[in-house]
Amino acid sequence: MSWRHGYRAAADAGNMFRQPGASLGRLPRPEGAFCPALVFPQCWDISLLFAAKVFQPMSPQPAAPIVPVILSGGTGTRLWPLSREGYPKQFWPLASSRTMLQETAARASGPGFAPPMVVCGEAHRFLVAEQLREAGLDEARIVLEPAARNSAAAIAAAALLVGEERPDAVLWIMAADAAISDVPALLAALAPAAAAARAGRIATFGIRPTKPETGYGYIEAGAGLPGTDGARAVARFLEKPDAATAVRLVEGGQHLWNSGMFVATAGTLLAELAAHVPDVLAAARAGVADAARDLGFVRLGAAFAEAPSISIDHAVMERTALAAVVPCDPGWSDVGSWDALWDIAAKDADGNATAGPVAVLGSRNCYVRSEGVLAAVVGLQDVVLVVTDDAVLACHRDQAQDVKAIVARLKADGRKEATEHRRVYRPWGSYEGVAHGARFQVKRIVVRPGAKLSLQKHYHRAEHWVVVAGTAIVERDQERILLRENESVYLPLGCVHRLENPGMIPLTLIEVQSGPYLGEDDIVRIEDTYGRA
Repeated sequence: MSWRHGYRAAADAGNMFRQPGASLGRLPRPEGAFCPALVFPQCWDISLLFAAKVFQPMSPQPAAPIVPVILSGGTGTRLWPLSREGYPKQFWPLASSRTMLQETAARASGPGFAPPMVVCGEAHRFLVAEQLREAGLDEARIVLEPAARNSAAAIAAAALLVGEERPDAVLWIMAADAAISDVPALLAALAPAAAAARAGRIATFGIRPTKPETGYGYIEAGAGLPGTDGARAVARFLEKPDAATAVRLVEGGQHLWNSGMFVATAGTLLAELAAHVPDVLAAARAGVADAARDLGFVRLGAAFAEAPSISIDHAVMERTALAAVVPCDPGWSDVGSWDALWDIAAKDADGNATAGPVAVLGSRNCYVRSEGVLAAVVGLQDVVLVVTDDAVLACHRDQAQDVKAIVARLKADGRKEATEHRRVYRPWGSYEGVAHGARFQVKRIVVRPGAKLSLQKHYHRAEHWVVVAGTAIVERDQERILLRENESVYLPLGCVHRLENPGMIPLTLIEVQSGPYLGEDDIVRIEDTYGRA
């Protein structure tokens, strides 16, 4: 039963038994109906909304656009050293020339879709905004979590924000870091999933397995759902199996990979969260109530961080009676390991997948990638080799899932390479270390066209800037200096300064810092375009 039918049933009850001040929340809930007042306690008084209309025919409303909700909180540690906490895999172009986030947003754009909502952490807000801008999705809503609390809380916040405007809106929830090779097949499967959602179900996409996979959860499909062609009930969810169980599940033909994508109305999601994990919903509700709009972002209140950390699978999908699954084959991969990336990559005649400056000789079924220096592989088989400017990973493809363990060890040893790249991204551009010594360090700084750094000063270091590409405007105390290529400026310790790129191309400069302390925390921001002062 849809939410409108729930309204009609509640209105009929109110017309028969209405007392002054009776509210929807005090009436019995019709079987199968979603009553918004159970989720939004501030709404609605039946005597005000329905008394005059209860005997009038209800005119049908056009279906609202589907709202894509993209969860971008993952760190992708199994794809280390490329994917790290500071710049995880969803921001890299792994399966095409566009980043994973851009690909995800693009497949849910156009007619029938509302602008996407992206839920991410504070540290990635400008990366998300810039990549969506590059993809032409300037109207996206970016919701910032004060702390990562897993998918149930993130989805609860998104459903509350959408539900404020229209509880019957259909949400398409998906991770930012999955790959789809057949988008038309996915969109074809979305139609029955959305129909099931409008009928009060929480639908997921079940991927027909191509091999026994131990890295995915499985769904056992049940009987078909009446009135929803293509959707089936969910008999049960299964955790990631061992190898023997995975073979049995695939051979049985009744089990599908769990894609982690969900389709449901905001009202249905909130009702099921309230029924199964009310503490998660309460924290999300408090976070939304205290949310602030900041530079185009929706910054959730601190109470959101009190939500228990639990996935939507464990919180709702494994407990609800409303789960549905749409079997499909859209060429889906969660790109959860280097072996999974090898699976979907283009390969040469010997089965080798390569990216970047690499050379392969006498090798078979290898994945070789370099982000800069030449990487050569000779006489190897089933090997992963990934080279970045500060780390190298070599492993057997069969043990690609264990990369997460080596990252945990590096973290325990205090190695910054476990979480940070040498290139650090900022809302204005990026910087990377070139050389460093006891009392100096050299950085390469790139500033986007039209961007500028904060007005700042340092207590422990002086700086020298040399422009190597583009044009710079430098504020130094009371001066305003225009620098062109091969020109430089000296910034003595303690001076108030700012760097700006007024041009149409990226500004690149070399920064030489000198002083007794060169840490990034020796920055006193006086004014900042990005709200960091």
